[in-house]
Amino acid sequence: MELHAPAFRRASPVRRRDIRLPPPPSGGGLPRRMRRILLFACLIALVPALISFASTMLQPSNTSFSIRSVEWLRTNGGAGLVSKIENIYYSLTAPSKGGPGLKSLPTTGVAVAKAKHVAHHPYQPPNIAPLAHPALASEGVWHATRTNAGPYPPLLVTTFRSDPSEYPRLVAGVAWIDPHRVRIKLYPGREQPSVTLPSRGPMEVLPSERGKLLATFNSAFKLEDSKGGFALRGHTYAPMVNGQAAFVQLTGGRVNVVEWQQGPTAPSDVVFARQNLPLIVKNGKPNPLLNDSAEWGATLGNAVQVWRSGIGITKQGDLVYAQANYQTAGSLADILIHAGAVRAMELDINSYWVSFNSYSAPGAQGPTKLLAETERPANRYLEPDDRDFFAVFEK
Repeated sequence: MELHAPAFRRASPVRRRDIRLPPPPSGGGLPRRMRRILLFACLIALVPALISFASTMLQPSNTSFSIRSVEWLRTNGGAGLVSKIENIYYSLTAPSKGGPGLKSLPTTGVAVAKAKHVAHHPYQPPNIAPLAHPALASEGVWHATRTNAGPYPPLLVTTFRSDPSEYPRLVAGVAWIDPHRVRIKLYPGREQPSVTLPSRGPMEVLPSERGKLLATFNSAFKLEDSKGGFALRGHTYAPMVNGQAAFVQLTGGRVNVVEWQQGPTAPSDVVFARQNLPLIVKNGKPNPLLNDSAEWGATLGNAVQVWRSGIGITKQGDLVYAQANYQTAGSLADILIHAGAVRAMELDINSYWVSFNSYSAPGAQGPTKLLAETERPANRYLEPDDRDFFAVFEK
């Protein structure tokens, strides 16, 4: 019996068909229509911000476009980002310690006329003792701000090196004001303080008021940064905060720098009360809380070295204003203490906001900055300003 292998039929070849795959989606995997919808949604979301920014930029202002842009960002949710960037910038630009000392100080004011001896005359402060030795010409010596001020001017200015051991080139400018012989007025600005007022007034020292104008100087932080209060002409527009510092004027003209303890509503005899963080000088000594940056707001705290300004009250009841570059809140406190302050508060900071201007002749003629390096012009408050400020007039 023979065995035969089975016969295998060759299979016919399978016809291959071209299989076309859909093209890969472009744009990270989102269909074009979806991308268009997302883009449109983003643009719609930006419209309110763009309208807000444009509206702000179109408002009348004497502040530069770049500064207003930063302030808009700070007000509209970017405060943390702005503060971080500012901290980095000022840390990178902080001055180096040491280096050559100054050979002269900036010229400030004019020599005070020699007084004849009289039994009763207005109090004049002693010159500020220089911290650097040997002292430079006119260092710490008080000068009048106008040539015809007489032997006992109610406003005096001087400069001195505030930290000669570590920063021998830093200069502080100081003004002394006799509140018994002047009248001080608080002017609301176009934007600050950010409260609703019946009228914001002229926002400048009007030409009709300039005949007896002696000086103008900057006020304090924006209220949203300081979280403090604001009262004017017997009415409280932003609640006063117990424990915060306040520059106060009462009916009759008496002024003071105090730690506020009278509750959220200022008494009716308060002509103005402007708050700004806690005192930096208490009982003639730096406030211990200067070591706690949380007490010094959301702007630049107390440790970053920037332009700073402050105002204090002496044991005689006179005012001292100080400004200087590359200062911490603590070093500003030291300047004010050395100038005679027993209580003092920080005012505004940064070169764009710090201003003290005096006038060498009636009618606001000859405007002069206390320190020439401050950024704004000497006639800053002779036109409507965005920030509130103080003016000093002869009585």
